[in-house]
Amino acid sequence: MKRRDLLQTSIFAGTWSLLSPLARAAGANSEIRVAVIGFNSRGMNHIDEILKSKGCRLVALCDVDEKVLAKGKEMLAKKNIAVTTFTDYRKLCESKEIDAVTIATPNHTHTLIALTAAANGKHVYVEKPVSHNVWEGRQLAIGAEKHKVIIQHGFQRRSETAWEEAFAYVKEGHVGKLVVARGLCYKPRPSIGKVDSPQKAPDGVDYDLWSGPREVLPIHRQKFHYDWHWQSPYGNGDLGNQGPHQLDVCRWALGDPALPKSILAIGGRLGYQDDGDTANTQILLLDHENCPPILFEVRGLPKEKMDYKGGMDKFKGESLGNVIEYENGILVGGHGPSCNIVDKAGKVVKSFKGGKSHMQNFIDSIVANKIVPMRAAESGHYSAALAHLGNISLKLGKTTAPEKMESNPLLSDAIQRMQKHLDANQVDLGVTPMQFGAQLSFDSKSEQFTGALADQANPLLKENYRKGFELPA
Repeated sequence: MKRRDLLQTSIFAGTWSLLSPLARAAGANSEIRVAVIGFNSRGMNHIDEILKSKGCRLVALCDVDEKVLAKGKEMLAKKNIAVTTFTDYRKLCESKEIDAVTIATPNHTHTLIALTAAANGKHVYVEKPVSHNVWEGRQLAIGAEKHKVIIQHGFQRRSETAWEEAFAYVKEGHVGKLVVARGLCYKPRPSIGKVDSPQKAPDGVDYDLWSGPREVLPIHRQKFHYDWHWQSPYGNGDLGNQGPHQLDVCRWALGDPALPKSILAIGGRLGYQDDGDTANTQILLLDHENCPPILFEVRGLPKEKMDYKGGMDKFKGESLGNVIEYENGILVGGHGPSCNIVDKAGKVVKSFKGGKSHMQNFIDSIVANKIVPMRAAESGHYSAALAHLGNISLKLGKTTAPEKMESNPLLSDAIQRMQKHLDANQVDLGVTPMQFGAQLSFDSKSEQFTGALADQANPLLKENYRKGFELPA
């Protein structure tokens, strides 16, 4: 048998028989009726994937922007696809004509909408990060079990046979023991600018509904529909935007542990002053119990001279992906369905290619009433929470470096490389200071911080929820 066939019929496929039925399928001979919630950006991919998937039918769209909603309905009408439209996700979730939803709204509403749908008996596909804070992610995992529905995260690598095969190959001992799991997000993020006064929401946007669980705050950004990523009430910076994809691969390399025992982040919003408040440059070091470390790096500034036309930095050939280092080789791959084992000289030893539709796996899981754990809500919670924990460390940090920090060779190397990167961009740290995050200790069982800074850190695991937008019990 080919390795791919063997994996699908034995090691991984066998996990299905270990799972108890979780959800109610729409019936063996009927199509799953699916709605997409939020489709101004990533949600358009959801629409395309649903239309390509077997066993389902797109029946509804939901968006708080009436213009986006009308455009989506018109686009589908040209393909002779009729859909019901909603501006309020709560009304959609109440509909008896919908079996499942996919969610690609801003981060701060991911868990809220997912649990509202689950409480109404809907199956859920929720984009990364599946939560806006650590507490939310745990509630999502609890909700999947409580409501007996499928909740699948949006980390597509978990449906790509390339990575699945690569980790099976590594597990056979071909490259020795794992040394460090690296994730890279070297992705161009220019300044979002700075407005002089609060802006109006675009015409046709229900801003109260868009704000969801957060207070209805003045709008301080030029680009309403995307730059919320860099404002912490709504987004999580690139550590929590792109980062969870590569952090998820790092967890996979470690054997999918729960949350780490130690967290340390360094960085800041460096090189420009704008309306964003999340880091564009960041190092995150995570230590799990009895596991090699995870080292993650975010760089939103270009290679040099603040010139984005000149491209981005690379580390061992990658700018957006993973570099998983073993004793006798390195597993490297970008943000897609291919990866390679290379030797220490960089020569390719073995290549892995191929993937399956993550959306099709979601539909198949609904029909089967079962989901593979690595694609389920709890796994998504753990990978998203790594980013949230890193952002908490950074938030509690100081602008002076602790003396012990340079004693860790892995961390010291990352800091030195980051400093060269900042120097190449002529960043003045006197104007945009570096933040040296707090070294935090964490108990993965209780999902609470421990130690001297626990009183400051634990309140940051959860946020406030506006009346009418509390998470469903």
